[in-house]
Amino acid sequence: MSQDDLSYPGGLDALIERYNSRREPFDLDKDSLPAADADLTAFTTTFVTEAATKKRAGEPRRSSAFSRKRRDIAVEFVGKSELALLNALLISNLRKTSAPDDVAILFLRLWAEQHEHLIEQLDLRWQVSSIMTFADHGGTDVQRQVGQAMRMLFGVMKLYEFERQYSGMEPKVPFGFARRVKAPMPMDMAQYSLQHGGLDINVIAPVWELAMTDPGIAPLANHLFETLNRDPATLFRRLKRMREVHARLKGKE
Repeated sequence: MSQDDLSYPGGLDALIERYNSRREPFDLDKDSLPAADADLTAFTTTFVTEAATKKRAGEPRRSSAFSRKRRDIAVEFVGKSELALLNALLISNLRKTSAPDDVAILFLRLWAEQHEHLIEQLDLRWQVSSIMTFADHGGTDVQRQVGQAMRMLFGVMKLYEFERQYSGMEPKVPFGFARRVKAPMPMDMAQYSLQHGGLDINVIAPVWELAMTDPGIAPLANHLFETLNRDPATLFRRLKRMREVHARLKGKE
């Protein structure tokens, strides 16, 4: 088979090489991050200032990669709590091929002890990044399963919604029925039944239910699924509108 016939020339080896290309661990010193048993409450009552986006006094001319990353991320968190920034810095480390054990322990403590504060302080992008981090670093099987499932869900949603922007239609506008192309589905999949299909429910319901059994991930997962349920500009809401139109058209026949 020609490499031109593949979505990813080089197959798994090439994918893994690309995946790991920016995952070299940060070189951390003992003061880079708080200890695993640090008092988290103190971080909820102090807030990120513009000073966090600039070099610290006495910092070498050539800053470490982590110092640069800290400053870059801090730009997004000026006015937010130090705990929200800490969550982001922990995620940045946990995305690398390795990180000190204390980093994952601290991340899990943040979400076990301060989930209400973090949900209030973090925007949706960082909430999604947080749930995805549970995929590899969750403290229980349930947390890792839910993290993996939600990483796949939000990742595929992002790809699909991005491609759909090229349709020329607004995100809230469902496709009509007249222009449907009846082509085979990929991977020999059966066609989806707009009237009777439950694939969307089968994707969401088991993960949501599983998430609610683990107090360490339940608050964040529930918040994200509730937000997804309210969002009027997703594939799931468009399918709902298409089903409603389809039912009305069937009723007129």
